[in-house]
Amino acid sequence: MGALLALTSAVCYGIVVPQLSTSLEPGGAPIAGGLLSRHIHHTAVTFFGQVGGLLLACAAALLMPAAVDSTDLLWGALSGVGSGVAMRFLNRGLSTGAMSVVVPVSAVTGVALSVLCGVLVLGDRPGALAWLGIAVTVPALWFVSGGAAGAGKGAADGLLASAGVAVQYLALGQAGPGSGLWPVAAGRVAAVLVLLPDAARHARRLKLPPVRCAQALLIGAGAALGLVLYLLAAQRQLLAVAVVLASLYPALPVILGVAHLHERISRSQAMGLLGAGVATVLLTLG
Repeated sequence: MGALLALTSAVCYGIVVPQLSTSLEPGGAPIAGGLLSRHIHHTAVTFFGQVGGLLLACAAALLMPAAVDSTDLLWGALSGVGSGVAMRFLNRGLSTGAMSVVVPVSAVTGVALSVLCGVLVLGDRPGALAWLGIAVTVPALWFVSGGAAGAGKGAADGLLASAGVAVQYLALGQAGPGSGLWPVAAGRVAAVLVLLPDAARHARRLKLPPVRCAQALLIGAGAALGLVLYLLAAQRQLLAVAVVLASLYPALPVILGVAHLHERISRSQAMGLLGAGVATVLLTLG
């Protein structure tokens, strides 16, 4: 059940998190966040996205009985700080057109940091099959995301986003099951507060047409749903494994592009998809 929840979380992120290409190039299905960040300022996408996530997280938390613990709420808030940082720099990098660098760098480095911290700091001990799955995941994510050779434009944004991703996953994974989904809600509050100063500096950018505002809110709600599913997954299996499975989201746009748009993909993306499939099996069995 834990593996299924983590993979469903990846599906949510694969739909709402910007990645690959926002143009209709082969192997690059346009995804909501990236497309929206080309139409409106990345500050507005990020801020309203977190507001949308807050609304969904609070609604979901109210539906699940819980005995709220202050420590778990603090872990959730720290996770939200990571979310705010991750989305801030991810959307900033995507708005400059550095997609082939920002997405793979943030995805691969975020997984690596999360796994290392889980093993060295939190004491996770994946089995042999799980370790093999983790090892396969890193190059698979790079290839399926269309990673470009060399650092290039956007590498700094990708690295900063990856640090935020690691904090988001690791901190949320420390919340106990007794607090229900309130750690996710606390995280969305923290994310909004982290992004508030930047939003205030670009206040005029926040004046959006209702349709664009609704799109940003829905993107954030989808991301929050992904975090809810990840939290439930992390409570049922090793955090390092849950992080890796949830981080397989870059494969989804490529799969959708091939299945529904009959797009052609590059050899490296095909290798990445194969690697992602193998990694999923290994991590599930391990």
